[in-house]
Amino acid sequence: MEYTTLGDTGTTVSRLCFGTWRFGRETGGVVETDREEAHDLLDAASEHGINFIDTANVYGDPNGKSEKWIGEWLEDRSREDYVIASKVYFPFDGWGEPGPNDSGLGRKHIRAQIEGTLDRLGTDYLDLYYIHRWDEDTPIQETLETLTALVDEGKVNYLGASSMAAWQLTKALWTSDVEGLQRFDVTQPMVNAAQYDTVAEYLEVCADQDLAVCPYSPLGGGFLTGKYDRADDGSVIAPDGSRGSLDDMFDDYYATEQAWDVLETVEDVADEVGASPAQVSLRWLMDQSEFTCIPIVGARTPDQLAENVGAVEVELSDEQFDRIDGARGEAES
Repeated sequence: MEYTTLGDTGTTVSRLCFGTWRFGRETGGVVETDREEAHDLLDAASEHGINFIDTANVYGDPNGKSEKWIGEWLEDRSREDYVIASKVYFPFDGWGEPGPNDSGLGRKHIRAQIEGTLDRLGTDYLDLYYIHRWDEDTPIQETLETLTALVDEGKVNYLGASSMAAWQLTKALWTSDVEGLQRFDVTQPMVNAAQYDTVAEYLEVCADQDLAVCPYSPLGGGFLTGKYDRADDGSVIAPDGSRGSLDDMFDDYYATEQAWDVLETVEDVADEVGASPAQVSLRWLMDQSEFTCIPIVGARTPDQLAENVGAVEVELSDEQFDRIDGARGEAES
């Protein structure tokens, strides 16, 4: 495993982060990853040298199940060996039907959720606490004041921001600087080789402000693994049980014209370097030069995780990196 500092912080993390959004998640009445499978995956991640684990208070059905299973797994391990991230914003149903203050980024909700998160994880602190989305109804200063207090109290080490507009991220950073509050050190947008331009301005802010980027869906919902085929009418031919077969929005969300062109180039490069398309796609993200990029991988099986971890052994030439980058631009034009 390779390791790097988490952006401009002093914390060292693995070059891949293990995502746990499938833990306890029910789709069509079926649990995608059950407790035993979750612990097996955490075991595998740790054995591969991954020390960075990502979760959220709303992961699992009911919410909180992912955090709880991680906490149970941590009971027999040294907490200090792992960098744990969680999130706050969305309505939380782990305590019953959400009330009017059980969502958003107001002081009351954040205060309640951090206590629940720490309790489920069985820890006194989080290494990283993300705001899961931007809250239109709460002044960003109130949110940042509350988060700063959590850092001052030792409950959180660093702050992160997930998906939002570039101007919102800029406004938050400006507010922190002007008001003397803790600022975001890490971001978590949806970024992959096939979907990069849509967050270009956001990533420019990250590069300028030395923010680490931990992209979710780095393989485009599995699209960049190469397991999907294109039908004559342009639709996706998806294997049974894959996200493409379960998600009605998959074609529009992931399988764009740009994505097909990028996938073709990724597959060509994979053949050249003797790697899988997934490994090349992850390596392309890890090789970003403008900012520290740590992709979040959410494998279904230990074997799938092992394949993803193999990305750290892949070496892309400048020409291969630029060719993938160019495929995006060619599709756009």
